[in-house]
Amino acid sequence: MGDNFKMVAKTLYGFEELLAKELKNLGAVNVKIGTRNVSFEGDTGFMYKANLCLRTAIKILKPIKTFRVRNEQDLYDKVYKMPWHKYMSAANSLAINATIFSELFSHSQFIAYKTKDAIVDKFRNTVGERPNVDLDFPDLRINVHVQGNECTISLDSSGESLHKRGYKTSTNIAPINEVLAAGMVLLSGWDGQSDLLDPMCGSGTLAIEAAMIACNIPANINRKQFGFETWIDFDEELYNKIEESCLNKIREFHYNIYCYDKAPSAIKKAKDNIANANLSDYISVNHEDFFTTEKQTEGKLHILFNPPYGERLPVAVKEFYAQIGNTLKHGYPNTNAWFITSNLEALKSVGLRPSRKIKLFNGKLESRLVKYEMYEGSKKAKKQNI
Repeated sequence: MGDNFKMVAKTLYGFEELLAKELKNLGAVNVKIGTRNVSFEGDTGFMYKANLCLRTAIKILKPIKTFRVRNEQDLYDKVYKMPWHKYMSAANSLAINATIFSELFSHSQFIAYKTKDAIVDKFRNTVGERPNVDLDFPDLRINVHVQGNECTISLDSSGESLHKRGYKTSTNIAPINEVLAAGMVLLSGWDGQSDLLDPMCGSGTLAIEAAMIACNIPANINRKQFGFETWIDFDEELYNKIEESCLNKIREFHYNIYCYDKAPSAIKKAKDNIANANLSDYISVNHEDFFTTEKQTEGKLHILFNPPYGERLPVAVKEFYAQIGNTLKHGYPNTNAWFITSNLEALKSVGLRPSRKIKLFNGKLESRLVKYEMYEGSKKAKKQNI
């Protein structure tokens, strides 16, 4: 346990408990829930595993220094004093991201510049060379977080956001974030023990994330690279062992996942992305208008989808959401139906009473993930038969 260190996993609003559960299941210790983040401890191998496997994390940060800061010069001086040779050389490139929640500073970009200056000057003054800045493909990404007068410097072990899984090459007009999609699947309680339908599948993200959860496929197995792979202490042999161990835990899935969309362009994009994720054997994609369909499967069905909100995809919202309710009521008995929307007024047009509402954000849009329970026959009849 002596090799363990603190890390912070960033996530979306409403996913903190999901992420904490994921971390505990992976073997993290000292898991503590924050706001849009969860802190935990583990060793280097666990850092690799967390990046590879976590479905609801956006970033895994490794804090390396925390200090009080009074002003920009104080920040510069304290960053300058840090032993940067431990983390990079003058031949490496860097990129710096800053987030600020403080009355001491007004511009995060300026704090990023000041941090960069301190690191660059340290190398120039000690070895006569300086590292370059590369915002797109740096060898080392550094995160500066200022809360009040407390500053934390972290290494970003993920690189690009972990929602960029690597399987999505085609997107529709209003694509759903992969981390949001995975969180929705988990919040809906789907465990791969029934058929699942996404009746408005777009580019197929929800179905892909659902299939990966059902088969226990590591969330980020299709990514080309993580940030830690360009660190000077990257242990490739250890990473390969972690990856092999995770792949050995993949399980078989004995039900079906179906995708519908009425747009031929969406069908093609969904098929492309599903093929990229190597999931074509588990997910079928059909050119269908959900409003003209009925339930095709026996037993319990799990529906999960992201309908248009009237934001980026123009629809007659009241009529559209009324059709959702009518289709579910008349065509989909013995079904748990979940969908997300930011159009809270439109929910009134569904004409059904949701059994759950969960507050989430789709990008900057405050949204609700809602659940409708469709019974075999009437709800009253179901209660009388219990």
